[in-house]
Parts: sequence; structure tokens; C-alpha cells
Amino acid sequence: MKIAVIGTGYVGLVSGTCYAETGNTVTCVDIDEAKVKRLKQGQIPIFERGLEEIFERNVKQERLFFTTSLAEGIKDAKIIMLALPTPPGGDGAADLKYVLGVAEQIGPLLKEYTVIVNKSTVPVGTAELVREKVSKGATVDFDVVSNPEFLREGLAVEDFMKPERVIIGTQSPRAAKIMENLYAPFTRQGNPLIFMDERSSELTKYAANAFLATKITFMNEIANLCEKLGADVDLIRKGMGTDSRIGKRFLFAGIGFGGSCFPKDVQALVKSSQDVQYDFEILNAVMAVNGKQKIKLIGSMKKHFGSLKGKTVAVWGLSFKPHTDDIREASSLNNIRELLNEGALVRAHDPEAIENTKAVFGDKIQYFENQYDVLQGADALLIATEWPEYRSPDFARMQKQLKNPVIFDGRNLYGLDNMSELEFTYFSIGRKTIKKGA
Repeated sequence: MKIAVIGTGYVGLVSGTCYAETGNTVTCVDIDEAKVKRLKQGQIPIFERGLEEIFERNVKQERLFFTTSLAEGIKDAKIIMLALPTPPGGDGAADLKYVLGVAEQIGPLLKEYTVIVNKSTVPVGTAELVREKVSKGATVDFDVVSNPEFLREGLAVEDFMKPERVIIGTQSPRAAKIMENLYAPFTRQGNPLIFMDERSSELTKYAANAFLATKITFMNEIANLCEKLGADVDLIRKGMGTDSRIGKRFLFAGIGFGGSCFPKDVQALVKSSQDVQYDFEILNAVMAVNGKQKIKLIGSMKKHFGSLKGKTVAVWGLSFKPHTDDIREASSLNNIRELLNEGALVRAHDPEAIENTKAVFGDKIQYFENQYDVLQGADALLIATEWPEYRSPDFARMQKQLKNPVIFDGRNLYGLDNMSELEFTYFSIGRKTIKKGA
């Protein structure tokens, strides 16, 4: 099948490459000429495990192409995927200008029946808006389908190739059959292909992300209570997670959630609720709590040091989660801003996200390629991202490098007994504080 993917961002590039991996001919379209040029030269603009290998293979096998021409990209395509950004506007609503703009351009270019698919995360009713825009210039039949993605950054290729479920929003039997054929290679092991109407499909994506964000936030609230009551959130997590009704995932306390999906989708769902005069009280609380949680450890630092002015703080982790270079809404950024505002000097290390962070802070902070060099002479270490290489570090080397053996762990990477034996002063989330020598 010939497929066009409009947009070569995170969703578009991963989706297009994975569709090509199952034998489809895929053309990815983007208006960014420099980006398309790099893609044609084999340069992938994002870091995602496993993507480079299948990208190179499908380009070599001439199943994956790139162009800046919309007309060229969608020529003879049976399916057109819209994988365009939907950034939050000033009021939190998803901005649909890119999706609807392309939809209007597509109409006059259609030569035969085509399925137009919304891969972007879009508010309820967007399929109808896209259908309206395409209809303005279309002279042939077409269908608009909602097919939200559920990819985890760092595991996106695995998630796409072996999805837990695929959601297809359409009331057209013709479009449903084409989508069923498209996803047949991905659902061979029996993972469900779930059909529903377009509006339910659109809301399913928001509901899933909002629920996970709520689950994380609930555990952070429990962690904050643990600190008041002298309980241990890690033990509580284990006790809760063995309940099959709750499950083990998304129960880890920390300094809040970030990324390109959870914050944006929670805001958008709240705004959609407001538009129909519904007050989504839980999600309003989720956003408020998460905002405070991100910089929770700054308060601990100020209490410990008295003042952060002139202090040097090393930061381990810049991306919003491990195995990606994505820093969108990352807690590290909130903490760095607060530290700079308090007059602290900031040094940072991350395996993949340094270049993206430089685009935000420039030379306001220092960057290090080695995770130990960043510690030299620092007054404290702040851990903001749970990269694997931070989990079992050389603690003796850390003690030698740090001016003070103080760690503020925003991801609860280390055991309390171990920190006590090693004589670190150790602050974490929802657990007791370990004082050196105490």
C-alpha cells in the first residue's frame, strides 16, 4: 500500500518508518526544507532507540521517501496520515491550525478515493472539521479516520511494531477495511484492533493520558504525605502495585511528569471540558500539583543551605525521561530556572539532551559530556532524570568530586540504607532524609 505521512516530527517519523518496515511504500512530507534534506541524507533529527536501524533499511530498500511537496507526497496514496503538531494555545486548547491548514490543501489534490487519518492528538470533533476542510476542494470520495498513537518515547518503535491495542475511529466500512489491512501485520499476535466512532476515538487518547498523569500525581501526593507522617512511599508503592486493580506501572513518586503529551493533553482536555461547561476538577488539581511537584526539591535545597546564591549545583538528567533527547516540559528545566533565579551556578549532564538544552539556556549553564566531571567542586547533585547510568554510579568517585556529599534525588534512585552507609546527605521524594553522620 502507498502511504503519505504529513509531518516528520516524532510521531510522523516513527510511524512512517514503521509502516515502511512492513512493506508499504511511504512518503513523508514536511515544509522544513533543511530537515527534509537531512532526512534524505540519512540524518535522523530525533534520538529514539531502534529507529536508526529500520530507517536506514527502508531508505535503502526504497520504501521510505521524503519530500517538501504535498502534491508529490500524496500522489497515488491510498492513505494520508496527518501527523502534525497540535501545540497548546494560550488558553490550553490544542491549536489545530496546522492540521486544518493541510486538510484544506489536500482536497483539490485528491484524484481517487482516499482515507485521511488523524494521527495527531486532537480534540473531540476534529475529524468533522477535517472532513469539512477537505470537502471544500475535493471532487472525489474520501473518509476521515481517527487513529491516535500511544507511543512511549524511548520505546516508540517497539510500541508501534507490537502495539497493546490499535484504536480506529470510523463509521465507514470501506475505510475500516483499509485500516484493518494496514494494521494486520502489527496485530498478528492477537493484540486488539478496536473500532469505534471518531469522537470516542479522539477522546480515548486524551482519557488515557489524563488518567496516567492523574495516577502519577496521586502517588506524588501520597509521597508528600509520607514525608509528613514518616512513611516510605517506595514501600507503599509495592503494597499498592500488587493489587491487580491498580497495577505496578506509573506508581513511582518523583518531581513531576513532563514531555510532549501528558501536560499538553491534560490542558487540552480541561479546555474541551470548559467549552461544554463541565468543570473537570480532578484534572485542574493534577495540573496544580504537578506544577509544584516539579520544583519541590528546590525548597529542600534552600532549607539545607540557607541560601543558594553562589552555590554550584550539578544536574544529572535533562530529558523529560530516559532514552530520549526530548526536553519538552522536562522537570529539569523548571529546576534549572529556579536555581538560576536563586543565584546558583548550574552544571549539567545528560547522555542525549545537551544540544536541545543549549537551545533553551545557551551559556547560562555549563554542560559536561562526562557524568563525573560535572560533579567537580559542586556543592550538591540534583538528579532530574532516571537514566540507567545514574542508577549504579561510582559513589566513592562522586564523594571525591563533590565539595559536599549532598544528593537531591528527584527520582528515588538509591536505597536509603546504602546512602546512610556511604555517608551521603540524601534527600528524595516521599522518604526520610538521610543526614551525613546522623
